[in-house]
Amino acid sequence: MAEQCLRAGRRGAQVRPFCQRADISQRGYSGPLQRALVDFGGDESFLDATKKVREHYGVELPISGVRHHTLAHAKAIGAIEHKAAQPARTVVTALDGSLIPIVESGSGEDKRKGKTLGWRQANLCCARSKDAVECVYGATLASVKMAGLIWREVAEGAGLESTTDVHGVADGADPILNAFKEQFGTDEQKARFTLDFYHVSKHLGQAAEVIAPGRNKEWLHEQKGLLLENKVQEVLKTLEIHFEPLGPEHPPVRGAHQYMDKRKANMDYAGARAAGLPIGSGEVESGHRHVIQQRLKIAGAWWTLQNAEAMLQLRTTRANNDWDRYWTELVKN
Repeated sequence: MAEQCLRAGRRGAQVRPFCQRADISQRGYSGPLQRALVDFGGDESFLDATKKVREHYGVELPISGVRHHTLAHAKAIGAIEHKAAQPARTVVTALDGSLIPIVESGSGEDKRKGKTLGWRQANLCCARSKDAVECVYGATLASVKMAGLIWREVAEGAGLESTTDVHGVADGADPILNAFKEQFGTDEQKARFTLDFYHVSKHLGQAAEVIAPGRNKEWLHEQKGLLLENKVQEVLKTLEIHFEPLGPEHPPVRGAHQYMDKRKANMDYAGARAAGLPIGSGEVESGHRHVIQQRLKIAGAWWTLQNAEAMLQLRTTRANNDWDRYWTELVKN
C-alpha cells in the first residue's frame, strides 16, 4: 500500500502524515523498530535477527541495519545504573572468567589483511542477597583488577551497605582473591572468601587416580567428607604421604596439596553450610552460559574488543531486568 503524501499549497513542502505520526524519516528506523531490532540482535545472530523481524513484523531489513542499531544501543545501554535493592544483611557474590572469540584487525591500510583471531577472558561477577533468587550481574573484558570495581558496584546493586556481611565464592586465583580483599576489605568477620568446593574436588580427583587407582571414587568421597567437616589438615597429611618425586612435571598429588595448603584459610565449608551459604561458584558459572556465552559464543561469531565490550553491557543490563528502564528513561531523554 502506497504512503499518502500531501502538499502544503500548490508549490508548498511535501507533507507525509504517516512518517510524522510514526516519528520516522526516509530510510530511518522508528524507536519501536529499533527496540525490536536490539531485542532480537541481543539474543540471536544479526542474520537470524533480520529473519525474526521479517516473521513477526513483516519488515524486510538489511543485516547491516540490525547490526548498526544493536551495537549502537549496546554501547549506550551501559549508562544505565542498576538501582540498589533493599539493604541486605548478607550478600553472596562471585567472580569468574570465561573466554570469548576476539578478532583484531591488521595494522596496514587494508584492515582486512593481517587479521588475528584469538580468545580473550571476559570477567563476570554476580551478587545477590542471601534470601534472593536472582543475581545482579556485571561483566568486562578488562583485567580482574578493573573487574573488581564492577564487582563492588554489582554487590551494591544487590544491597551491600556498610553493615552488610559479604560471602564470596570463587576458584581462589590470586587476582580474584586480591580483588575481593580490595573491594570488600580484609575483616573476615564482615567479608569472608570461600574457596570453590568444586575446584578443590577437581584437584583431589586428579590426585585420587595416583593414590587410589583401584578405588579412586571412594577415596575422593572420603576426602570430600573430611573437607566438609573442616578437617583440611587431615586431607593435607594424607596427600603428603603420597608425594611424587620432585621433577619437571606437574605431579597431581603435590599439585593438589599446594593448591589447598595455600588457600586453607578460605576453606570453612562447615561454617558456610551451617549459615545456609553456598560453597560452590555454580551461580556465576551458570551466568557465563546464559548471560555471556549464549550470544557471544554462537557458531561463527567473532568480535572486536569494542563491540564485545558493548554486547557484554547489553547482556548484563537485560539480565538485571533494566531493559525497560533504558528504553523509557535514557532513550527518550
